[in-house]
Amino acid sequence: MSLTDANNLEINELHWMMDMLTNVDVGLVVLDSGYTIQTWNRFMQDHSGKADAEVKNKSIFEVFPEVPEAWFKHKIDSVFMLHSRAFSTWEQRPYLFKFKNYRPITGTEDTMYQNATMIPIMSAGGDVSHVCLLIYDVTDIATSKKELTRLNKELENLSRTDRLTGLYNRGYWEELFEKEYEKCCRYKTESTAIIFDIDHFKKVNDTYGHQAGDEVIRKTALLLKELVRKTDMAGRYGGEEFVVFLPNTKAESAEIFAERLRKKIESFTVTHEDKKINFTISLGVCQFKDTLQSHEKWIEKADQALYHSKENGRNQTTIAEI
Repeated sequence: MSLTDANNLEINELHWMMDMLTNVDVGLVVLDSGYTIQTWNRFMQDHSGKADAEVKNKSIFEVFPEVPEAWFKHKIDSVFMLHSRAFSTWEQRPYLFKFKNYRPITGTEDTMYQNATMIPIMSAGGDVSHVCLLIYDVTDIATSKKELTRLNKELENLSRTDRLTGLYNRGYWEELFEKEYEKCCRYKTESTAIIFDIDHFKKVNDTYGHQAGDEVIRKTALLLKELVRKTDMAGRYGGEEFVVFLPNTKAESAEIFAERLRKKIESFTVTHEDKKINFTISLGVCQFKDTLQSHEKWIEKADQALYHSKENGRNQTTIAEI
């Protein structure tokens, strides 16, 4: 092969390489040590709306002020110093450049999610002269993973909650209650359990129908949710019976909570198919004591206090004696 043919081959290979880098569906940016843009491919032009001539020899922070300067410099400097690649994923930082998402499949996302790879470009002397920044559009992957996470969380919530009331179901609140009992035993903390049910609920069902009864249960749960704190645990025991656990709360304070709930429900009217339904609740309160041998005994004591409330006329609160 003649020298001319060899030169022509090298030129052809160079043109082929430059054409590939220009048209590949990946963002390509070459930066010097001053964070100045030296190369800017078509992917970056199309998504930024900025032509090569607009950005070349300008600071990347000047052209794209949304790029987090301190974080980005730390990444790029590590590539120059360590002669090794650096990476950023969409889970760490959703995007480096705020490009609009253009894919119809992932149209729910306004912004393109991006992974980034920063590659050292070596000079003839073995030093890193530039850094090649590759930007990958991973919106499809990110959207799918976010949707899967959302669905898993939704399934988890469904497995923990009672369908009618949205409160914790018995399996889950009992699991939490056992942990609360163990914590109280270990750290001697104050915590109080409340159990309550709807008075004469069978009469509600018999008079107004089971759908009306379900509505009474739903509204009871709603009123309960309005009063509990984020740290409290509220659940449905079963039927028309409910439980509440108040961490770091003495029986006297729990009684105040119980009375607020009782009065709130007493003054509330459920409307079902143009029928007005008024009802009351009876409650039992039991504070943790280290003499209680299990979490079952704890809830049993609260249940005995509830029974006392019902035996003494209903629509009242009783604190368990231990």
